Amino acid sequence: MKTFNRPINFNGAELKKELADVGIIVDFIRDNGIYTISFTTTNETTAAQIVSAHNGTTVAPEPTIADKLASVGLSLDELKTAILGGN
Repeated sequence: MKTFNRPINFNGAELKKELADVGIIVDFIRDNGIYTISFTTTNETTAAQIVSAHNGTTVAPEPTIADKLASVGLSLDELKTAILGGN
């Protein structure tokens, strides 16, 4: 097992998916407490990069304005054009 610094917003399920996306399959991540996590890997360098970039979420992030507009079929540029009276 390799030990890594524990991300502040650690979410084990999301981290496993992020690792799998780069070909590192992890069955179990041990949460060692406040400072570290551990899991078995043969690619420690890439795993460390993924772990250090990990910013897990426990709730869905708030949609951006662009996301909200896209849900009704508009882009931000289209809204600007409509507000400013363009074609």
